[in-house]
Order: sequence, then structure tokens, then C-alpha cells
Amino acid sequence: MNRFSRFFLFALLAIALPVMAQDWPKRPVRIIVPYAPGGNTDAIARITAERLGTALGQPVIVENRGGAGGAPAADFVAKSPADGYTLFVAALSQFGPVPLTQKVNYDPLKDFTPIANIAANGFVIAVNPGLPVTDLKGFIDYVKARPGKLNYGSGGTGSLTHLAALLFLSRAGLDMTHVPYRGGAPALADTLSGQVQMYAGSPSELLQHAAAGKIRLLGITSERRNAQLPDVPAIAELYPAFSAVTWNGLLAPAGLPPAITSRLAGEVQKLMKDGPFLERLSKLGLEPVPTSPASFAAEIRKEHAMWRDLIKSANVVVD
Repeated sequence: MNRFSRFFLFALLAIALPVMAQDWPKRPVRIIVPYAPGGNTDAIARITAERLGTALGQPVIVENRGGAGGAPAADFVAKSPADGYTLFVAALSQFGPVPLTQKVNYDPLKDFTPIANIAANGFVIAVNPGLPVTDLKGFIDYVKARPGKLNYGSGGTGSLTHLAALLFLSRAGLDMTHVPYRGGAPALADTLSGQVQMYAGSPSELLQHAAAGKIRLLGITSERRNAQLPDVPAIAELYPAFSAVTWNGLLAPAGLPPAITSRLAGEVQKLMKDGPFLERLSKLGLEPVPTSPASFAAEIRKEHAMWRDLIKSANVVVD
């Protein structure tokens, strides 16, 4: 191809891509969710899809592709056409812990177009109420007096429930034994029964048990207190700048036309001002996270580096 032909081709593309974006969408759009139905990421995808469908004038269909921490779903999206018809409501796991602890077939920093973060939540340090502690400082003192003698459960080695707890223990200088489970539900169940003493779970999975007095909530790993848990202090109140949160955001395959990216980001920004939408997030213990595509991309890079350093320093290895 000569120089003139290349110039002509680029000129045609420069004209065609904006036109294609203006015509989008002409058919249903699908949102891939990297987990089975249920849970925060799935709920966020469904309430977002409902609103986007109305705004775009086309059905927005949620498709669940669970398994392997969401890696297969991420790989599927990464290899899909960047035409705006395949979107991804993903969680931090697919961009931090999963590609850092197991072999994946996608690049979390190169294979996606970040569009907008939607909601985030910290993890609540929850303990069995049989422990003779009533607050975070008391728990820290109790554990320090018993190095290596107490256990904490997680949804599996390298999971966010593991890493968030590990980050807290590291910052507080605590020595507890990690007990990994196949998912958060059995880890929580054993915390409720007293088989393990601590679990770092999401607000949505702990609220009901806390209200019934079956578990005690001591601190949350987000930078600020959660609106659903106003009496639970942020760990940052004791350890400044401490933060360990998971986000749920909207992405697409790399190369999504800027006009489509801008359109979708704008629609999500409108949701950040929609009372009923925000109320539904709040009931799940989620905090809205208004972002631009650029700031969302920067956040992904920052958190990828943070979890990489923690995983390396703690020598976290997934069997």
C-alpha cells in the first residue's frame, strides 16, 4: 500500500467512525457480568442496564459468565468487537488480584476501554460476637496479645476478601492465620459459628447478620464511613490514608470509538444524579463513584499497582 493509499484509508476511517457512533445503537446491547446471578456486581449491572436501555432506545441485556474469578468473562470481552454492542460491568478483581495471581489471556491495562466507574464498597472487618472485644482498637490489642493463635476466613487465596483483610492486618501489625474457603458464603458461615474469628466481607452480605446480633462489625476499609453503617468507623480514622475498596465499573473492548465512550459515560453520569438509582445502590451498601473515562483509567492503573505490591510483598500464591 503506497503513501497516498494509506492516507486515503485513514481519511475514510476518520469519517466513518463518527458516523458509526452516531448511528449506534441499532440493535440490542449486551453487558457481560463476570459472576453468576446475585451479588453486588450482578445487581449493579442489572439496574444500570435497565436505565441504559431506556436512554439508548434499545434493549440492554445482561449476560452472566461466571467462573475463575471472572477471568473467562474478561477474556471474552477483550476479544469482542469494539463496536459498542458488548460491554463489561466488571469488578476490581478482574483488573487487580485475578491477573496478578493466576495466568490469564488478557491484559487488564491494555485490552479494555474504561468508560465509567459506577459504585464501590469497602470491606467490613467482622468478628464473631463471642470475642471479648467491642471496637476495632480492642480487637487489635486482643490479637496482638495472641500472635498466630486466631484465624481469619476469606473467599479464597488471592480473593479481595483475603487481600483486604491482609492489608488491614499488615497495617495494624497483626499475626493471624488465614483460612481460605471456596467462596465468601462458607467463610462467613464459619465466622458466624465461631470456627474462625474474623472475616472481611462486603456490607451487603453482613448487614442482616449484624442487625440480628450474630456478628459484630468493627471497621470498614473504605476511606469514609458507609452510609448504611454510620456507627462503624473507617479504619482510616485509626490509620490515616488506609483504603481497600472494590469498585464495579463499565468498560468495553479496547478501541471503542470515542463518541460511543462519551455517550455511555454521559449516561452513567446522569445516573449519579438520579435519586431512585442512588437509593438502590445505598440499599446494597454501595457508594456511587462518579468518574470520567480518563479518571477511571487512572484509578485502574493505580489500584493494579497497589495490589501488585501487596501480593508480591506477602508472597500470595494461588494453588
